[in-house]
Amino acid sequence: MNTRTIMIFPEFKNIDVINYIRKKYDPLADLVFPHITLVFPFDSELTNEELKLHLIKSLSNIKPFKVELEGFSKQKNMYGNYLFLNVVQGMDEIKNIHDNLYKDKLKQFDAGNDYVPHMTVGKVSSKELLEEAFNDVNKCKDKFSAVINMVSVEMIGEHEESIIIIKHELN
Repeated sequence: MNTRTIMIFPEFKNIDVINYIRKKYDPLADLVFPHITLVFPFDSELTNEELKLHLIKSLSNIKPFKVELEGFSKQKNMYGNYLFLNVVQGMDEIKNIHDNLYKDKLKQFDAGNDYVPHMTVGKVSSKELLEEAFNDVNKCKDKFSAVINMVSVEMIGEHEESIIIIKHELN
């Protein structure tokens, strides 16, 4: 069974700024492009074809939309110490997509947590390192804007690498 996840890969003009931050703080920086996760990693017997049909059905009313990310936040939870780039525009659209995708075929994978759209730019080993990283990235005052017109499904390879298996265009 393959672990898959569903995400958005925004194409920002200034994405090199995000890549620079991720190289410093995100252990997955070289394995997956900057992204906003819509459906968190799941293992399912669903075929890729069934998953593609689920996307077509779930996203039929979703049009391309603009996102803007700006500013940082931090989160400590049972999975680790995270650094997030905040979504400041497009939040409702992303939540709507997230909610639609977790219906029907993927309902069983919904952990029921509050979903706050964000882009993970760091995961560090301690609270102290999280504070340092947070203070460092807050020097960045850039805004990141893009139009989202694609939702992608990735398979997570055996070395944690991202393998895109489905691209669904919003129209």
